[in-house]
Amino acid sequence: MDPAENLQQVFDNAFAGMRAAREAFAPQFAPREVGTIISIATGIAKVSGLPGVGFDELVEFPGDVLGMAFNVDADEIGVVLLGEYWHLQAGDEVRRTGRVMDVAVGEGLLGRVIDPLGRPLDGNGAVASGKRLPIERPAPHIMDRAPVTVPLQTGLKVIDALIPVGRGQRELILGDRQTGKTAIAIDTILNQRGKDVVCIYCAIGQRASAVAKAVATLREKGALDYTVVVVTEGNDPPGLAFIAPYAATSIAEAFMEAGRDALIVYDDLTHHARAYRELSLLLRRPPGREAFPGDIFYIHARLLERATRLRPELGGGSLTALPIIETEAQNISAYIPTNLISITDGQIYLSPSLFELGVLPAVDVGKSVSRVGGKAQRAAYRAVAGDLKLAYAQFEELETFARFGARLDENTRQIIEHGRRIRACLKQPEFAPVSVPAQIATLLALSGKLFDAVPIDRMKDAERALHEAAAKIPAEVGARFDTAGELSAADRKTIVDIARQALAGFQTGPEANPGRASETQTRSGTTEQS
Repeated sequence: MDPAENLQQVFDNAFAGMRAAREAFAPQFAPREVGTIISIATGIAKVSGLPGVGFDELVEFPGDVLGMAFNVDADEIGVVLLGEYWHLQAGDEVRRTGRVMDVAVGEGLLGRVIDPLGRPLDGNGAVASGKRLPIERPAPHIMDRAPVTVPLQTGLKVIDALIPVGRGQRELILGDRQTGKTAIAIDTILNQRGKDVVCIYCAIGQRASAVAKAVATLREKGALDYTVVVVTEGNDPPGLAFIAPYAATSIAEAFMEAGRDALIVYDDLTHHARAYRELSLLLRRPPGREAFPGDIFYIHARLLERATRLRPELGGGSLTALPIIETEAQNISAYIPTNLISITDGQIYLSPSLFELGVLPAVDVGKSVSRVGGKAQRAAYRAVAGDLKLAYAQFEELETFARFGARLDENTRQIIEHGRRIRACLKQPEFAPVSVPAQIATLLALSGKLFDAVPIDRMKDAERALHEAAAKIPAEVGARFDTAGELSAADRKTIVDIARQALAGFQTGPEANPGRASETQTRSGTTEQS
């Protein structure tokens, strides 16, 4: 065949194929809603158009900046911006996405530091996750929940003994700034090592240096392997601070629904409430008490209601919440603190007065309570914790009289001296959780008044010796610490004998009569203040 004819045939076949494809093509038109920015303010944008947009729906701005529809009015939409918005200006195009805000969840997030949008902040590459969940999800139904019966050990003696926390509980941590609230939460995370509890630390509006310090501590202690850190810094848009706790809760719920135990720390919800107040005022929502919008209670209630323990038929997982709130001038009756106190199942109050005296952690036992944790507390703790709390409360009441050098009877002096030993034993350094056997040995020694003959200045060494001796507790006795049954008289005698032997070298002659020592200290005006 002539080459020219061959080439002509090739062209004919090609054009015939193109003609057939063109005739078979049926164009499909999909409607797409596009709006326009009317104005930009701090962290928000007002948009016209988008008639079909829904509440909480994501919209997309130029530069891949996302926003969340917050106010859906007849003539305009108030959008909360979730990223840097310096390049946006009035007249820019806005598109609907047709989806709500969601976040990546799963095992791939463990050990990672991310922002509420799921973007990595630790420089370790993209987050590996094959599943996403909406950040706003309904709380489990009442019939899907189970009672709180398993303790969550914090490693802090004062909390585990006197204010116990159970898995599935919501326990508020509140106090003035710089009183050790974050330290308690970090200590609790560190103590979950080897206990198969996944931890989520949500930093809301924190300083970058404070977040870096917390992450460095978790990494140094080996706790980052089972922890997810969700971070918004103080200079981030308020929209990110607002969605951060909801995103962190969805990450935690994925583990709970898989049948695992999870612990989430919100540090802190004061910044979250302020971010919501800022957004609401900018969007012209009517202000109420302290300029907070009327639904400020609801945003925290629907968040913390998601923390619970599921029935065994649903996997038996749990989500324990430790929200943190900052008070001003010890005013726990302010608006946001009282909201959180009424939502949660108890609170741990940190006193600046105790902090200044060096009583760390500075937990005020009188103002702290755990409403459901007592049911989950180990029986070995319960047997001694009640007497301990009563003795400590009596000591705090009577110590006021000792300040004025009043002449006290022998029984009162003994109560004060015993109370001083309780306070000394409840002190604990940061990032040094105490094991369950060491805690129970210490509590039994306190209830047996074995520390009363130990001088106050030697209490730290005596307690350290007792912790080391607790390793000698027989394995069969230690195994009963984790059971629901109470310790038998023989078990208690075994532990007390070990404690008495460990403390024998610290008891001195002059201090063997603590009442006389107390009288001397009272008359010399050197009585310790509470």
